[in-house]
Amino acid sequence: MPPKITLAPRPAKSTELNPVENIRQFMRDNWLSNCVFKSYPGILDHCRPAWNKLADQP
Repeated sequence: MPPKITLAPRPAKSTELNPVENIRQFMRDNWLSNCVFKSYPGILDHCRPAWNKLADQP
C-alpha cells in the first residue's frame, strides 16, 4: 500500500456501501422474493436464471 493512501474503516452492516448487498436486494426484489427452497441444488436452479437476467440487463 502506498504511504499516501489511508484506509477508512466502513461501519458494520453498512449495506448502502456494499455493492454486493445492492445486487442481492435488486435480485430479491425482482426475481427471488417469496421463495422457499428444499435443497441447495434447488437454490442454484432458481438463482442461476435470475443471475443471467441480471447479467443481460444494460
